[in-house]
Amino acid sequence: MNAKLAFPALLVIAGFLIAGAFTVPLRESQRIKGNPGANRPNVVIIMADDMGWSDTGPFGSEIPTPNLDALAKNGVRFSQFYNNARCCPTRASLLTGLNAHRAGIGQMAEDPGPNPKQHDWGTDGYRGFLNRHCVTIAEVLKTAGYHTYMTGKWHVGMHGQEKWPLQRGFERYYGILAGATSYFRPQGGRGLTLDNQPVQPPADPNYYTTDAFTDYAIRFVTEQADENPFFLYLAYNAPHWPLQAKPADIARFKDRYKVGWDIIRQERLTRQEKTGLVGKGQSLSARDKRVRPWQSLSAGEQDSTAYRMAVYAAQISSLDENVGKLVASLKERGQFDNTLILFLSDNGACAETYNELGSSPMSLINNPDFSGAASYGIGWANASNTPFFEYKVKSYEGGIRAPLIAHFPTLIRTTRGRILTTRGHVTDLMPTILELAGATYPGTFHEGQSIFPLEGRSLVPALQTGKQADPDYMYWEHEWYGAVRKGNWKAVHDLRKGTWELYNLGTDRIESRNEAQNQSVLLADLQQHWQQWANTHAVLPKRLN
Repeated sequence: MNAKLAFPALLVIAGFLIAGAFTVPLRESQRIKGNPGANRPNVVIIMADDMGWSDTGPFGSEIPTPNLDALAKNGVRFSQFYNNARCCPTRASLLTGLNAHRAGIGQMAEDPGPNPKQHDWGTDGYRGFLNRHCVTIAEVLKTAGYHTYMTGKWHVGMHGQEKWPLQRGFERYYGILAGATSYFRPQGGRGLTLDNQPVQPPADPNYYTTDAFTDYAIRFVTEQADENPFFLYLAYNAPHWPLQAKPADIARFKDRYKVGWDIIRQERLTRQEKTGLVGKGQSLSARDKRVRPWQSLSAGEQDSTAYRMAVYAAQISSLDENVGKLVASLKERGQFDNTLILFLSDNGACAETYNELGSSPMSLINNPDFSGAASYGIGWANASNTPFFEYKVKSYEGGIRAPLIAHFPTLIRTTRGRILTTRGHVTDLMPTILELAGATYPGTFHEGQSIFPLEGRSLVPALQTGKQADPDYMYWEHEWYGAVRKGNWKAVHDLRKGTWELYNLGTDRIESRNEAQNQSVLLADLQQHWQQWANTHAVLPKRLN
């Protein structure tokens, strides 16, 4: 056997032995409780990119998001849902229902540069593209008679068409294969692809990726000739850098952020407590040590960084407007009530490139030919993650807590409008969708290739009743940070330093009091389970430099 295939093959066999079966049959009788004769639902997953936990109205933001507000009001919000701390591993888990390392993307996906394997660390968990031991939601639903469409950011493999959306189960695709692009003029390695062909953006001066991704999504669904259900994965690049928004949207927020990040953070926390999203009586995480109090900034600094946040808010406002456009289209076609809509973000707020006031000169903001890191800085990322600590990449709550909204009138009745405390993870979305669709997860695929068993669990019970037992343990690893959660206890592991921290999220959601020395027995249990998970999921060995 090829040495590169031996290790994942052994893991597949071990996984099957543990799972006890080569397929996971889904329970038809529980597909839509109380309405077994209902049609199989359409499924829409809407993914925001680099958006903080508190950046929408349902999660405490001052940014008007009326369309997301409506989905939350008539659906449910999950207050303890998790992603994988970064775009690529989160998307890998979302699409496959597997730990990102098992799918092949424990670190970064391939980028558009000249060295496509620069993120391949020589181990199967870090190849940088979806491997053949996994299947995507699209691949499974397609075998069950669903139409499958995607628009937006792919970022789970781009060098070689075998890694592209159409080769991983999607019928139609329009978007960017890379991780970032210009919103106004996507070009080059960060340019656009339609199905399997690179395309140029139209010469229309009003072109904007958030609008275009929505328009193509609606077009794909509208052009469908039969009445079979569909799966749509709409993966916006907003509000990922570069800071680029339409002038009319920016104007709405021109003066809003001159009050500064300290006041914005407190306002968001107050809203979160008022709605019951977070419990009262716990502290707001401390302002990042690299960030000054707002009043310490000069007038010029306040003006420039407030403008950056205004552009960022405009990007989110446009995203919400487009969610409304998609919802309106579903309603016009009579498909809204029988469509499961899931909205979430791929990681916590992005502080890149870790400058207090934002990165890149002001002249590059809204420059249509720029696709780099023109960003809003640490201070505003701190506000975006209210009330949590840290940001994208790290396994603290600010990096991995995801703002999930689920809307499905056919199923969500008694839980409508509620905030669910059930703990979930992006790996749970695949089994949830497959159960509702009545689809069967395969044991083999890709011309007989063995497939890892699903690692997530269906959240249908939580959606129906608001109650579901939490997983015994939850695990993370990315960019030299690991974590494991059991109940309210969470241990964070710095792999480079070899250190462990321990927090009680029930009383310390902001991870400010390290209990490692006081809870040595509990910490040892968490360490043991994390190491066992790492050893069996291609997490280790890995390069630590």
